[in-house]
Amino acid sequence: MKSIIRYIPNTLTCFNLACGFYASVLGLSGDYFGAMVAIFIAALFDFSDGLAARLLKSYSAIGKELDSLADVISFGVAPGMMLYSFIDKLLDRLSWNDAWVCHLFLLAAFVIPVFSALRLAKFNIDDRQTTSFLGLPVPAHAILWSSLLTACSSATHLTNASYGLHSIPLSPDALLIVLSIAAIATSLLLVSEIPMFSLKITSFAWKKNRLPYTLFLSAIVLIACFGIIGITATILLYIILSLVWRR
Repeated sequence: MKSIIRYIPNTLTCFNLACGFYASVLGLSGDYFGAMVAIFIAALFDFSDGLAARLLKSYSAIGKELDSLADVISFGVAPGMMLYSFIDKLLDRLSWNDAWVCHLFLLAAFVIPVFSALRLAKFNIDDRQTTSFLGLPVPAHAILWSSLLTACSSATHLTNASYGLHSIPLSPDALLIVLSIAAIATSLLLVSEIPMFSLKITSFAWKKNRLPYTLFLSAIVLIACFGIIGITATILLYIILSLVWRR
């Protein structure tokens, strides 16, 4: 029985990786909503494998490495594929899409998986990040981009579904530039030294968990009011609260 139990955390990590691979396939094919859902499920597996390892006291060196490899796929490659597909479709709407220089914007999608891998490698050798984080966690970054691109896909009519963002007051040219700059900016947050509070709740006391509780309650309100773009707003609020917490 013990030999089976010790494989549970790594099995959950493998499910995380499988969801990340599926999210990458969906993202590259233009199914942004499906890719977002797969990333969310991957995040649940990412949370549960660590919880299972702690509860079952089944830690292993291979589990730590496997977790990082799975996270690179689920929270680095998958949102990168989504952004690549989105920018590729956006290029077709440019009046100057026959110019080779416009295709350089596709490189913005490569920044996300590269910096996600750097973030995970940095996290593995940094013993300062036990009760809080330094830099934006990769799951939060992936959730931010997957929800943003899903909402933008409906607002730019890249898909027929409506996901809560009805219009974008930007031309395709401006949106292309904004998304490219945002990809670089948020990716730099991954490897920054900015402290970010952890969402792990060790007790139910309000005093010790004011920030997580505030974020959870705000998420409910934002998602109820604004739909999927409310998820993006929640991650942005997480960043803002972390900056306030730092001060």
